[in-house]
Amino acid sequence: MSTPSTDVRRAPEPDGPERPSAPPRRPTPAGGSFTGRALVLALVGATLLVTLAVPVRAWFAQRAEIAGLRSDVAEAQERVAALEVEKERWEDPAFVAAEARRRLHFVLPGEVGYVTLGSEESLTADGEPAGPDQPWYTALWGAVQEVDETDAPADSGAAGDRPRGGRNAGDGE
Repeated sequence: MSTPSTDVRRAPEPDGPERPSAPPRRPTPAGGSFTGRALVLALVGATLLVTLAVPVRAWFAQRAEIAGLRSDVAEAQERVAALEVEKERWEDPAFVAAEARRRLHFVLPGEVGYVTLGSEESLTADGEPAGPDQPWYTALWGAVQEVDETDAPADSGAAGDRPRGGRNAGDGE
């Protein structure tokens, strides 16, 4: 009898060191849940966002403040330039004399000075009469008070000292 033959075949040997077999992958559910790495990455991103929010907000506030201060400096420089021009004008004797004549009504010897009352308030820049600045009833009340002041006798005392009812103080009773 013959011995049964066993045919054992060996797999060819790899040329390099043997690789360990990779663990089998788990199938992902159809809902697409987060993996551990994605969760850690989201947590790190949220932490960075919260950590950087306050300094970024402060930076924007400082930039706005700097812009406001720059505009204030520019306005102050314009004001200084205008004041320097005005100072140079006041150093001119002709300008000082003109301002003294205009503001203080100075006249040179031999001149006659005239002052017109109410001309500045009653004329506009065009030279036309200006309209009333107050409502009509204010002007009316002012006129009534003015008339009352002019009707009061100048030599008598206050209105409370005059007798009422047509009697004089010396009428007996």
